[in-house]
Amino acid sequence: MKNVNVIGLMSGSSLDGIDMVDVDFWNDGEWHFRIVAKDNFEYDAEWKRLLSEAFYLTPGDLQSLDVRYGKLLGEVTKAFIDRHNLKPEIVASHGHTVFHRPQEHFTLQIGDGQALANTCGLEVINDFRTEDVLKGGQGAPLVPIGDKLLFPEYPYCLNIGGIANISYDIDSQRIAYDICIANQALNHLAGLFDKNKCYDKDGLIARSGVIDSQLLEKLNAFSYFSQKPPKSLGREFFEENIKPLFAQASQRISTQDILATFVEHIAIQIGKSIENQPVGKMLITGGGAKNKFLVERIQANTKHEIAISDNDIIDYKEALVFAFLGLLRKRNEINILKSVTGADSDSCSGHIYIFQNK
Repeated sequence: MKNVNVIGLMSGSSLDGIDMVDVDFWNDGEWHFRIVAKDNFEYDAEWKRLLSEAFYLTPGDLQSLDVRYGKLLGEVTKAFIDRHNLKPEIVASHGHTVFHRPQEHFTLQIGDGQALANTCGLEVINDFRTEDVLKGGQGAPLVPIGDKLLFPEYPYCLNIGGIANISYDIDSQRIAYDICIANQALNHLAGLFDKNKCYDKDGLIARSGVIDSQLLEKLNAFSYFSQKPPKSLGREFFEENIKPLFAQASQRISTQDILATFVEHIAIQIGKSIENQPVGKMLITGGGAKNKFLVERIQANTKHEIAISDNDIIDYKEALVFAFLGLLRKRNEINILKSVTGADSDSCSGHIYIFQNK
């Protein structure tokens, strides 16, 4: 097949901005890709506030924000195209997750597709999760088909963003699931330590702390960790379960100690997730791959060899894979695996919006 050029957009739960990547894809019996351009649009304080508080909005206000955010995505995409002189065929957008409650059969990623298409002047594909959730699936994680088809040389693919998730094959079937809350909590704690910090660079604050066994035991005791996949996490788990533990612990230990303890919690849960699998290389991507202390603790808690890719893949892998999901949707090919999500069937998922010139 000829090269197809696609833009992928991703906004993660850690609220660090919109990742944008322009990618050429081609298939000669196997899938290949080349990143043409990449960029990140950093949220200003107002957009961070709006997206953070979206969880608490009334339905009317949330719908208004959905359209407003779709326009922002369109503006950011148009500027990205102009800046790099790009010629994409489609734009694939993950949107920004506000609610994720697969057990109640709903999930919501805002960023209105028609507003996005009309603003950037291109065909847009978004809302990749809903169909799977309505089929009884978790609607997450969605990156594993990209792991399987674009990164076949790594038996294990771990992404550490707001939430840590992993994918790998068992008996030639891809499975994947969310392991635990990650940067959502680490970034929150870094902000408590110093309101001017968005994250704990290199894990230096955590490294200066001491692990608290009492808090660690409570963090590792959630029933979620003993559940078998498919399973997924959302902002709700952090708000309802993790934050109260932080508040309790802060009465007796420092923020540095809480950070050190949470890093150990993440490392333990990642180690446990593949402790019974054959030894192999584990590719780590996402912002957590740059947290040197966290990566050290993960290596200390696993027998698998850790591989850190180049910064383009670390920073933009999720946006890259959503571009790929959009391409598969455009080709009417399966882009969500029931073996990963637990749905009744595989899906070719995503809503298509055509640019309407008014």
